[in-house]
Amino acid sequence: MKISIITVCYNSAKTIENTFKSVQSQTYNNIEYIVIDGGSKDTTLDIVQKYKELVSQSVSEPDKGLYDAMNKGIKMATGDLVGILNSDDIFTNDHVLENIANFHLENKEIDASVGNILQFNEEGKTVRKYSAKNWNPEKLKIGFMPAHPAIFFKRDLFKKYGLYHLDFTIGADYELITRFFLQHKITWKFSDITTTSMLIGGVSSSGFSSYQLISKEIKKALTRNNIKFSYLKVQLRGFWKIIGYLNKK
Repeated sequence: MKISIITVCYNSAKTIENTFKSVQSQTYNNIEYIVIDGGSKDTTLDIVQKYKELVSQSVSEPDKGLYDAMNKGIKMATGDLVGILNSDDIFTNDHVLENIANFHLENKEIDASVGNILQFNEEGKTVRKYSAKNWNPEKLKIGFMPAHPAIFFKRDLFKKYGLYHLDFTIGADYELITRFFLQHKITWKFSDITTTSMLIGGVSSSGFSSYQLISKEIKKALTRNNIKFSYLKVQLRGFWKIIGYLNKK
């Protein structure tokens, strides 16, 4: 089983070498590593060149944003599975892809596996484990999705059901997950594999304005896929998160 890993980057010299090292250290050998650069002006491309034996395919050119770059990578991919590893993130340990491959080989009927991530701050301290243990597709209707980097899709799904839609600013991953899991009802299973350690503070995770934007794009994603939902519940998803957190304590 070949696994295609896609890393999208732009001026990522401060973090991307750690990303490369985490791929390089994987015990699983059948990896296709694709790097899509948006035309970096710093030393990112020098680091890509340094790891040229690790990188299977790469391109550096202007793009229309993060999701356009991801689409480029998916079109280039030839693996059985596709996963995303952001340029400021790392795999949690050396066995992640070996564990993912084994999980899919043991569950050949599934289209996707859903796992967990860790979130860390700029000091390197882990501040949260984001688990999909209690997630199911119905929760998309109230604004909850599993962590995008913890999902591994069969590559054929993108041919059947399409790529990321570029008319979303920060919610194209939500729309694609809604399209795959709710509209087309792909088969999936919770892997309980903690795949990725993510640096917190991205565009979709900070500030009231981004909360409002992602709320708007969640509603847009659900509407586009003809999913019935409550506008109020989507808007109040932060409140439900707090209640869920308190119930766990």
